[in-house]
Formats: sequence, structure tokens, C-alpha cells
Amino acid sequence: MYFAALLARTEDGWEASDTELDDVETLSDLTDLAQEASVDEDTVLVYIEQEDAWFGILRVDAEEDPRIYVSDASAAARSSYGEILLTDELLGREPGAEDEIAALEELVGLDGTEDGEPDGSASSSATTTDRTTTRDADTDSDPDPDSHSASDSDSVPAGPIGELGILADFGLSEKDLLTLRTDALTEIADALGAADVLEAVR
Repeated sequence: MYFAALLARTEDGWEASDTELDDVETLSDLTDLAQEASVDEDTVLVYIEQEDAWFGILRVDAEEDPRIYVSDASAAARSSYGEILLTDELLGREPGAEDEIAALEELVGLDGTEDGEPDGSASSSATTTDRTTTRDADTDSDPDPDSHSASDSDSVPAGPIGELGILADFGLSEKDLLTLRTDALTEIADALGAADVLEAVR
């Protein structure tokens, strides 16, 4: 179960609203959502939580690059919304690395030959058939369609990732942020002085 809320800073304090993420597919979509809620290009925070698993914060200040914190990267990597926050930059990967891997997999067939390359011999063809059959059998016997996503998440570090000082200027120190677990929004709102406005939309 997911919960998402948006906190926008104004000259009169914070404004809070719950928000739907149905149309959010990329970090750009989420950033646009935050900027649309911004008042006079002031700070906007988007909070996303998967119950008992992880939470994430996206901070947008005017036209600056968004700042991100995720409480548990490996747990978030198993979530479609978590993957939005876990950018290549945040994970220390080369930008577009996953696209390059996907392109390479398309270029090289299941039999290990590049597209258009001849089989070479009948025995090679038989070997290819055996390999393909084995791969098909492995695929058919895989009971969990999400197992590949889970495998991908193994390369993502467990624990917090991102900018620990994302809320330091609002009174929530790095140490305080690290002590927060799920359902952290209440404590974050308390630190911001936004508890009352948040309660009105929960």
C-alpha cells in the first residue's frame, strides 16, 4: 500500500495535500507535479511511502535540480514508484547503463550469435535448439514474474541513499532523518511546523 503527500511552502507557512501518482511514470513527471504546486517558486516536498517497507522524499526548489532521499534503496528498487526516485546518479551508475544493456541483449540472440549470423552447422543448430529449449523451460518454470525485478534490486545497496541533509535547513538533521522509519511523514511535518495542515488532509 502506498501513500503520497505534497507539502508546499508559502509565505504563510506550509500547504499540504495528498496526491495521486497514477499518471507519474518518471522523475520528470514527479518534478513537474511538485513545480505545479510551488508558490512563488518556493520549496515543495513530495513524500512517498510504501507501508512497512520504505519512504522517499523529493525536494524541488524553484528551477534547481530535484534533491532526493530514500530510506531503503533495495526495498524501493522493488517498487515502481521507488524506481522513479532511484536515478542512475543517485546509485552512482553511468547514465543510460541499463539502456545499453538492453540494447546489447537485443543485438545478441539467445543462441549467443549476433542477428543475421549463420548457424554454421547442423550440430550448431541442434545445440542452439537445446539451449533455447532449456531457456524456455526455465522461463516456464519461473512462478514469480517479478523475480527478475527482485534480482535487479540485488545490485542496489540496502539502507538509506541520497541527500541526508535534504531537510537540514528546516530543522531535521541528518541524524534525525536516519532514525526515521516508515510512517515518517508525521515526524517530518512536526519538524517543519506543518503537522496541523497535514492532519487536515490525512
